[in-house]
Amino acid sequence: QAEEPELINIPGSFSGSLGFFTDYKFRGVSQTASEMAVQGSFDWNHNMGFYLGVWGSNVEFGAAGAGNTEFDIYAGVAREYWGITFDIGGIYYTYPGANDDLELDYFEYKFGMSYDFELIAMGASIYYTPENTSSSGNATYVSYDAEVPLVSRLSLVGHVGHQWVQDETAITRPDTVDWSVGASYATHGFDLSLHYIDTDLTTAECSTGCDSSVVFGISRGF
Repeated sequence: QAEEPELINIPGSFSGSLGFFTDYKFRGVSQTASEMAVQGSFDWNHNMGFYLGVWGSNVEFGAAGAGNTEFDIYAGVAREYWGITFDIGGIYYTYPGANDDLELDYFEYKFGMSYDFELIAMGASIYYTPENTSSSGNATYVSYDAEVPLVSRLSLVGHVGHQWVQDETAITRPDTVDWSVGASYATHGFDLSLHYIDTDLTTAECSTGCDSSVVFGISRGF
């Protein structure tokens, strides 16, 4: 009788998610021409805080040769000291099928800190890339986030972010402030979310995808 093959014991745990959203807004700007987005992720996490994952979504930039898919590959380490969680890592944004001349792909460094108070969880993160998308030079994004648990499985969330880009003309819009307020609710294995999202950009500065909107989403982890 043949011996059964020995299973490889991989440390850490795996998880994933799949969700449907009425729009995909990245730092306040729609990436799907204000249309629906299907998004998913697959992650590996180690009990020492190391993590690795990939996230994907459909996109629609309205430009010839820009492709219709985005994948973000990320890795890092998140550990808690003195009650504060420190998160250091990097994200590679890639757009399979896009014309290389558009230079959409780029890499971003991330450093974040968060702390859970008794009634509110708060965090701040800074992202930096030496070569932003569309050859727009270096860029920095600062994000502030908060979450307030209300009742069982229901939370209020808020966000404010500011993007600085070296060459604003390359991405056809100036430095941007974005913000959002919303709620999330978990029920029967699904996560429901509703967010109001807006920016400080005028119609003249950004004609499409930057106006205020409400985004609804439903997702499930596995």
